Amino acid sequence: MRKATRKQTRVHNTRLVLKTIYDDEQISRAEVARVTQLTRPTVSDVVADLMGAGLVEEVGYSPSTGGKPPILLSVANDARHLIGIDLASREFRGAVVNLRGEIRHRISLPLHNQDGDTALALVYNLIDNLVAATDSPLLGIGIGTPGLMDPIHGVVRRAVNLDWRNLPLRSPLQERYNMPVYVANDSQVAALAEYTFGEVKDAGNLVVVKIENGIGAGIVLGGRLFYGDTFGAGEIGHIAVVENGQRCRCGNVGCLETVSSRRAIVQRAQTIARSNPNSYLHQLAATPEEITIDAVCQAFKAGDEAVQQMVREAGRYLGTAIASLVSVLSVRHVLITGSVTCLGQSWIDVIKEEMSGRCLQILASETEIGMSSIGDDVVILGASALVLTYELGLFAPLAGEALYSSEIV
Repeated sequence: MRKATRKQTRVHNTRLVLKTIYDDEQISRAEVARVTQLTRPTVSDVVADLMGAGLVEEVGYSPSTGGKPPILLSVANDARHLIGIDLASREFRGAVVNLRGEIRHRISLPLHNQDGDTALALVYNLIDNLVAATDSPLLGIGIGTPGLMDPIHGVVRRAVNLDWRNLPLRSPLQERYNMPVYVANDSQVAALAEYTFGEVKDAGNLVVVKIENGIGAGIVLGGRLFYGDTFGAGEIGHIAVVENGQRCRCGNVGCLETVSSRRAIVQRAQTIARSNPNSYLHQLAATPEEITIDAVCQAFKAGDEAVQQMVREAGRYLGTAIASLVSVLSVRHVLITGSVTCLGQSWIDVIKEEMSGRCLQILASETEIGMSSIGDDVVILGASALVLTYELGLFAPLAGEALYSSEIV
């Protein structure tokens, strides 16, 4: 092992002090020294640098225990803004986010089934608008994109639904906007969002299954986002679950996405409406083509028999895939996110039942399956957490720590 250089030590100490102040929200210099085990002069020097950069501010006094009351420090939440991007929805969505994950401005641009270069041009348009929407210094850009990603080099290896293959996404964005850019799979950043901002944060091990037009699982193991050796950890959407099933856009047959994704559920609901004039779906849409996932959820909850049968079947296939995750990873917490969660608790119960019947009972009984507490912004906040982690070290270290910025202030 080589001895850390003075610069490396300074960066480490700065990250440690900033994270301590961030975690405690309001804390004195003396308490920072106690928590970090750094000397008081070191803490004072680091705090002075952070205050000079506008990242930390003095916010009052704590009660005195005798003598002069300690001055409390807090992170200045809007000292820096960052941009979080979600490219995995029916529209490209982005937001300006502050250091606490609070959204200050948001923009959505309809995708209209565009892909390839036209979809990429929409990414630039979205970011241009977001950059113009903030007057605070921007820390960086985080992006959650569908498909198989190489997050170390910022390359989209394969995004079936956007028709992107080996697309270098990070480098041209960094050159255009002259700021750090971090890119990861949308399901992976969704898991990071839940671990960072959600109700089961700091759980240690966590799986988040994200369901939109595609299906993927983000995996946090030991507090670290797990990419896998080839960056494809959690690509469950293209596991074949239906023998002699439909052809998937990836080229294989019977993939989970062909039966349990939002697109698949809506398409099957449209088929039900065309074949059944008595379907409740007709009360929710003028034509079968206008049926949305919201209409499917309403019909399911209203008791439409054909819709309920179709939705339960989709849930059972999803439960089969989750059983494999539970058996391999032995995690206690599995969360499901995405627009399909409007199907509600009875749909979750179907998934749980199928999962329980397809893995060891002791594992199933100790695994909780629930819905995301964050909602529609899960990818935006997860992408923001990428920037906060790599640029400021505020959250758990991820794979590829060499991507960390060398400086904070």
